[in-house]
Amino acid sequence: MILSNVEIQKAIDEGRLIITPDPQPRDPRSPDCPYDTTAVNLHLSSSLSVPKKGAFNYDLSQGGIATFLARNSEHLEIPSTGYVLKPYLFVLGRTQERIHLPIKGNQTLAARIEGKSSFARCGLLVHFTAPTVHADFDGTLTLEMINLGNAGVTLYAGQAIAQLILETVLGEPLANPSQFQGQTTPAGTGPTG
Repeated sequence: MILSNVEIQKAIDEGRLIITPDPQPRDPRSPDCPYDTTAVNLHLSSSLSVPKKGAFNYDLSQGGIATFLARNSEHLEIPSTGYVLKPYLFVLGRTQERIHLPIKGNQTLAARIEGKSSFARCGLLVHFTAPTVHADFDGTLTLEMINLGNAGVTLYAGQAIAQLILETVLGEPLANPSQFQGQTTPAGTGPTG
């Protein structure tokens, strides 16, 4: 079952969902309210990773993809003038927000991250093939972005770029942390690498 904006705010108040920083304002009459009827907006951080072209192939059977990506990417900070994502270029970004979905018995939540339709209409895919945020996840969310449009799309740090859709989990899950638990970089590594 998908949570409404009222239930999302209630989950935050009860500690079943932790979003840092806390999405504000909560009043839907405010033009800056990050809550849609069944989602909460997430914002683009200033960090981007652009995978390098090179004489290598991605081999996921070897493990350690986050470290591999970190080594084989150019790391950029989005300037105040924005970063133009050119057509057919792929980059990794991340959310400003840190998301934690603690296991809370029969009150546990999971989520999906989806791009905003205004970006999709320009040809920008914000998050594809891996939208699930599993119960017990804690970290920033990586945005796999590619511009499939015919013109550049300007990205700004702090702009609402994705939305988090929350769902209830039936039954209490056993913890099974992913390799990306605690990630703080677009490639999926933590603060130390």
